[in-house]
Amino acid sequence: MSDPDVTRWLPEGVLDEAASQAFAARHASDAGEALAVVSKDSGELIGHIPFHPWFGAHTQEIGWVFARPYQGRGYATEAAHALLACAFETLSCHRVIATCQPENRASWRVMEKLGMRREAHFRAGLPRPSGEWWDEYFYAILADEYFASRKAD
Repeated sequence: MSDPDVTRWLPEGVLDEAASQAFAARHASDAGEALAVVSKDSGELIGHIPFHPWFGAHTQEIGWVFARPYQGRGYATEAAHALLACAFETLSCHRVIATCQPENRASWRVMEKLGMRREAHFRAGLPRPSGEWWDEYFYAILADEYFASRKAD
């Protein structure tokens, strides 16, 4: 969270050590809104996956943030697949959504690999502290779409 290249798409922006520790403490309990992703091989923290209820009933929002050395290696897709299974098979969700900026091609490609579909392109819909307005893509997958894709595998 201290790398500007990693955090450039995040509303929080770059976090210093104290802010990172506060972020980790907020998400350390079962009520947290993000999960740590740890390498199976080294046990090293390599990223985190935001995963929390959205304002719509029976809907979760998912996202992914990975340290640069672990980007583009399939970790986001693997971790998000596991959380989609949790959302639909354990939590009985109806829908899972994800958002990103159109320029963040890597993120929307993960969404598409997960079987999510782009439902909207919000133009200048996300205000930044700098006064800039970001565009945002909105993706989603429904439970029936998830289960249909599982049968096809």
